[in-house]
Amino acid sequence: MTEHEVFDAFANATDEELRIASLPHDFPLVEWDHTDFLAWADPHARGRGYIAAEVDGDVTAIVLRRANGTSGVRQSFCNLCRTMQPGNQVALFTARRAGGEGVHGNSIGTYICADLSCHENVRLAMPLAPNEYRTSVDMKIDNTAKRVRRFVAQVLGA
Repeated sequence: MTEHEVFDAFANATDEELRIASLPHDFPLVEWDHTDFLAWADPHARGRGYIAAEVDGDVTAIVLRRANGTSGVRQSFCNLCRTMQPGNQVALFTARRAGGEGVHGNSIGTYICADLSCHENVRLAMPLAPNEYRTSVDMKIDNTAKRVRRFVAQVLGA
């Protein structure tokens, strides 16, 4: 994908959000044949992140907002990659729904790795914590991609 194609794929972004959005620094190095989805924190806008994933045959991108504050819990669970992380490494992210629902302020949220590194986390050969799902790496990759697509579809209202 080109930079232009990624920006055209945003479903829930305002014109202002698109104007200030930044791609990850390593975007030119992304190997699209080996990328199930692309998630990144905006390098210039603290608390903002993005996910681009294929939904129903088309790439769709969404803008995420990270909730302010920190949790006092010791461990937290990422709902996308299903890994246990130290409490400060998982955060609540919300996405304004696409279309009319988003215009009226409706959003959806979930707990995600704070640095949006789910794509890398599921590729680790060993689980990050003893109580994680102990499935094969391939299954973890496939299941994470399905959960990401499902979350993006929910933002779309599908």
